[in-house]
Amino acid sequence: MSKIGFIGLGIMGKPMAKNLVRAGHQLVVFDVVETAVQTLVSDGASRAASPREIAEQSDDFIVTMLPNSPHVREVVAGKNGLLEGVRRGQTLIDMSSIAPLVSRELNALLAEKGVDMLDAPVSGGQEKAEKGTLAIMVGGREAAFDKARPVLEKMGASVIRVGESGAGQITKLVNQTIVAVNIAAAAEGMSLAEKAGVDPRRVFDAIRKGLAGSQCLEDKAPRMFEGRYEPGFRVGLHIKDLNNILETGHALHNAMPLSAQVMEMMQNLANNGYEALDHGALGLYYEKLNGISLKK
Repeated sequence: MSKIGFIGLGIMGKPMAKNLVRAGHQLVVFDVVETAVQTLVSDGASRAASPREIAEQSDDFIVTMLPNSPHVREVVAGKNGLLEGVRRGQTLIDMSSIAPLVSRELNALLAEKGVDMLDAPVSGGQEKAEKGTLAIMVGGREAAFDKARPVLEKMGASVIRVGESGAGQITKLVNQTIVAVNIAAAAEGMSLAEKAGVDPRRVFDAIRKGLAGSQCLEDKAPRMFEGRYEPGFRVGLHIKDLNNILETGHALHNAMPLSAQVMEMMQNLANNGYEALDHGALGLYYEKLNGISLKK
């Protein structure tokens, strides 16, 4: 198999890279955290000293999984960035969750070098990253998507192209809007049950198979009942996504009142030291707001 470059070995990127290694791909990796790089080297990957070297040592594909727009822009267009080392015919698969306009900007820069870019953000959190069952939503040229699909399928159970450049990031913003509001609604409803003296766990069992049922309810309500908030997806990362949601909504003059309200809830959690907890910690927000405990 061809050698794939991989940049960004954090809570999501590391298991995704490991799945590519397990699938038999050769990997050359880069991250600013040496311990993360060493983990992949121990699994058989080689290392590079910069994004430029990643581009120079990779064959057809380079994958990036980074925190936000400035990080991706720096890796692509900064000093010793990918633009200094890419070759015509390569494809950058950016699996970070960033602003759609930044994806389109970087796509244009890479196109000048004869390089395709797919924006391919993911949903599913650390657990699905480890299992290789992420939902991957992709924007970019159809021919580039068809070429990259076998690689993406080693990391995700659902791989869907939704349109041209930036469409994957727009889809991720829609996903994160619905997830944020769903978790907040679950926490608010369970808070009402507790305040009224009805066991929230029984309420959960009664409604989970009805219209109120959702993957968010299934995943997050049990965490609230157990006080278990180790991160699958951190509050701080969802704040970043909500910033991109509101920025994009404002640019398009599209009102996002529910997203704005959940943003304030998550900012409250961050201000109280909960930024590194799972976004299901919205349950804690409602506990403090209403003077109750959902934990049994």
